[in-house]
Amino acid sequence: MQLDFFPSRSLTLYLAKMFVVRILAVLVMLVLVLMALDLLGNSGTILEPEGNGQAEILKYVSLRIPQLISRFLPYSVLLATLITLVTLNQNSEVVAMKAAGLSAHQVLSPLLLTAALISVISFGFNERIVTRANATIKAWEAVDYGPVPEDSGVRANVYLTDGENILTAAILTGAGDKIELTNVTWYARAPGGIISEQVRAPRATYAAPGWQLENAKSFDVGSAETQEIKTLVVGETLTPAQIDLQSIDPDGQSFWELSQTIDAFEAVGRRTTEMRAKWWHRISGPLSALLMPLLGSIAAFGLARSGQLFVRAVIGMALGFAYFVVDNAALAMGSFGGYPPFLAAWAPFFLFLLVGETVLIRTEE
Repeated sequence: MQLDFFPSRSLTLYLAKMFVVRILAVLVMLVLVLMALDLLGNSGTILEPEGNGQAEILKYVSLRIPQLISRFLPYSVLLATLITLVTLNQNSEVVAMKAAGLSAHQVLSPLLLTAALISVISFGFNERIVTRANATIKAWEAVDYGPVPEDSGVRANVYLTDGENILTAAILTGAGDKIELTNVTWYARAPGGIISEQVRAPRATYAAPGWQLENAKSFDVGSAETQEIKTLVVGETLTPAQIDLQSIDPDGQSFWELSQTIDAFEAVGRRTTEMRAKWWHRISGPLSALLMPLLGSIAAFGLARSGQLFVRAVIGMALGFAYFVVDNAALAMGSFGGYPPFLAAWAPFFLFLLVGETVLIRTEE
């Protein structure tokens, strides 16, 4: 039996079923609690636009739940690991498995297999559902939960530069010459970056060249005067092709779409560090579930009667949460260019893989 990575079929199914049930229970509990807290803080804002009601609340819930599942699934795997292993330890089931000749890795193998399957499912869920929810909810938030133009290319919080000047828009729809900007602000800046004029408009379209602001209001910083302008053309050097590249939201694109975007940016010599780090993290992120049984394994071994079971569970939880802290910090550093993108996405994973193996071997093997 020592030469087999997995224990018997019955024991593998028993442990895997126990693990899956606890993952689902913890995940449902976390999502329900966090969704309730989220609604307490945002329901008033959602209902503020005229005509919004229960349907919009349900729409918000349907968009937020996939985000919460994606974000807290690894935490659920960690907590489920601790609950499962502590229960097995308290019931002396780990002792029985060890007495039958199973090694520590064989005891954990059903949990590792289950976590690997969850990682694959998580990747598919993120690509098919979460990315679309991200794009939709960002566009909806940009218009303060009002009506959003129906368009598959909706992007939110667009920030563009035209030399010293800045053009921002709450949402962008369409592509090419048919791009339409909503809730637009134009900042005209003097040399040195000082804002000399601010122009706001509800809508802007491509004027070939430039972007035509309609029903705009101009505020002159020097004279502190406000002026209404029916139409105004700004940003004459900004082309639709440049805007298509500058207004990309990596969180709203799938893995393959993001790959094409990175290639397009690199073809014109644009910086891709942040997008490349997020691209690598699309793989390493879901795989974090695979680490949780290993990091929480310290709770499985050692006699429950020794009085150290609670301490072991706390150590396992600390290792798991330390991974998430280091992972988020490394991804932030990668986005700012402090780390190479590959290192930012994968270094925490391999570091804690080695930490988990070391702890497991030193405490049991």
